[in-house]
Amino acid sequence: MGARDTELKKELDASLQARRELGEEYESALVDSFLEKVDQRIDAAVERRVRRQFAETQMAAARGGRSPGATDSWGERFGFGIVSLVLAVPLSAIGVGAADLPGLLVSWAGIVGVNVVQAARTNPGLFGGLRRKSSRDSDWEE
Repeated sequence: MGARDTELKKELDASLQARRELGEEYESALVDSFLEKVDQRIDAAVERRVRRQFAETQMAAARGGRSPGATDSWGERFGFGIVSLVLAVPLSAIGVGAADLPGLLVSWAGIVGVNVVQAARTNPGLFGGLRRKSSRDSDWEE
């Protein structure tokens, strides 16, 4: 980055020198020109970072690694179930204390709902959703 910084500094010095020679009437054009160069450098740096990140993601996929958002390991599902059961006890007590049986039913409906959403998220075809086509599936089968 040091070479780029010195190059950008040279361009700034050249813009300032041109402003001194041309006068204030060209100041906005010189500033716009310099800012355009800075924008191009920023865009190039962002482009390089995006390409690098994309390449890393592609390499991870090619190696069979999980995507960062995937949560399908047994330990994560087990942990979610345990946390869900541990939180069910105080939520049930609060529901019963606030509204007796209807409060208990509402609290358990929420617990079940959260677990259903989690199960659907980690297993997309679990509830009759669209099944992903595998390489073993034939295009001729209906």
